Amino acid sequence: MNQIEVINETNEELEEIKILPDLLDYATKKEKVSNVIFNVILVDNAYIHALNKEYRHVDRPTDVITFALEDNGVIETEYGRILGDIYISIDQAKIQAEEYEHSLKRELCFLAIHGFLHLLGYDHMEKEEEKIMFERQEMILNEYGIKREK
Repeated sequence: MNQIEVINETNEELEEIKILPDLLDYATKKEKVSNVIFNVILVDNAYIHALNKEYRHVDRPTDVITFALEDNGVIETEYGRILGDIYISIDQAKIQAEEYEHSLKRELCFLAIHGFLHLLGYDHMEKEEEKIMFERQEMILNEYGIKREK
């Protein structure tokens, strides 16, 4: 059984985040992983800016940062396989939803799946990696019913 916790560290009550645990559970099935443990932490731009600066040495806010614990191998415990944490900036998600002309729900779901795939080792540094990762993201979102619409 998966343990996926969504932690809202902002002062905002957002209906859009309620879908994330079920969506991510669906994604685990599509990626054929089970009994995994990870968190999605929703933060503001100031918080994610500080993380980005400290860990990536990039002095600006970003939309999503993942801390994958399996970079050096699988971490199995009696409770499950620990993947890591996904940090999502609510502020950036709102900005990007407006820029891409789709709903905040769609943007938050996209960022959550993007972060989840990073936890599993997907990346987009090379063109071929990007193609694979972005196709997986879109497939999961579309099959779950999260389409690009306002």
